Amino acid sequence: MIKSRPLFASFFLGGFECSSFRTREGERRDLLAETGHDRQAAADFRQLHSLGIPTVRSGIRWHRVEQEPGVYDFSSELPMLRAARETNTQVIWDLFHYGWPDFVEVFSPTFVEHFAGLARAFALLLAQEPRGPVMVSPVNEISFLAWSGGDEGFFNPFAVGRGDELKRQLVRAFIAATQAVWEVLPQARIVSPEPVIHIAPAPERPWDAPAAEAYRRSMFQAWDMIAGRLCPELGGHERFLDVLGLNFYPANEWVHVEKGEALRPLRPGDALYRPFREILREVYGRYRRPLFVAETGAENEARAPWLAYVAGEVQAAIKAGIPVEGICLYPVADYPAWDDGRRCRVGLLGYPDPQGQRPVYPPLAQELAWQQGLLEPVLAP
Repeated sequence: MIKSRPLFASFFLGGFECSSFRTREGERRDLLAETGHDRQAAADFRQLHSLGIPTVRSGIRWHRVEQEPGVYDFSSELPMLRAARETNTQVIWDLFHYGWPDFVEVFSPTFVEHFAGLARAFALLLAQEPRGPVMVSPVNEISFLAWSGGDEGFFNPFAVGRGDELKRQLVRAFIAATQAVWEVLPQARIVSPEPVIHIAPAPERPWDAPAAEAYRRSMFQAWDMIAGRLCPELGGHERFLDVLGLNFYPANEWVHVEKGEALRPLRPGDALYRPFREILREVYGRYRRPLFVAETGAENEARAPWLAYVAGEVQAAIKAGIPVEGICLYPVADYPAWDDGRRCRVGLLGYPDPQGQRPVYPPLAQELAWQQGLLEPVLAP
């Protein structure tokens, strides 16, 4: 497929882990700081440029910007913005990546108001930049946070049985933030990243098929709410659904199990596994929006084979007429695990050395170069 006006400066993107949540023990995690990206963004961007990746996903940290209600201090984020300008790096900015200031209660109506204020303030800051089109992701993975923090209670805000309530609240925040950004920057592109999944009924329990399918289709709820197709009282509208980000990892397919049963993951090659190209086709057919793989990656030695699989599926989807705009390696750099701080070796890049240079993981770099040769031509005019 030949496209004359691609969304991104490169088909392959790199995403920097930018979560800023609180743990159950009350510790504030700040992954931009823990990985060193906030201090050496320019070096990181230059290194990615050298690997053919001038487009990245990154983010700002709400808890640092708004420490007092209505008072915005972007000094902690400015080095990253300046680094993007100096290196001519295209950035998709996450505004909310699982973290919020301590003075905000996520279920309160004031949460939406405060978040819209942050979005407006950031848009005013971006308006001072004389660069190309602005790309903003207001809320990252509404579905995941609603499930993990609202239903299951293992992630902040550690609620149980309030997943639907949290999902609705995050959709309201997404819409309010989008409106605030567009008031300042009407041409800004709005990205909505959500996990895509597949759940198959257990072969020995074919009667589970309706439950498995209902669970699988729940991956559309956040997008449907944003578009106003579901729960229109939230204020959704088709115009708010702009660019779709599909987050897809090795753990995103499994066999439907009953409560208390061990997870039964599915892997490529399993009889019940759904090829990723089919998921891409279904999402595009449902929404007819620009889409890209906003997050994908694996750990340790699985990194290169997983990229080969995902890229091959994307290439097949493109050949079938699905306009996939790109693939984001996420995270593009190793990071400390959310639960125990262990080093997660998931990245194209490792931890920075004393000179600020990150070692490159050769097998993934080699696979990336091969896939760039196959897929970058889709950018040709």
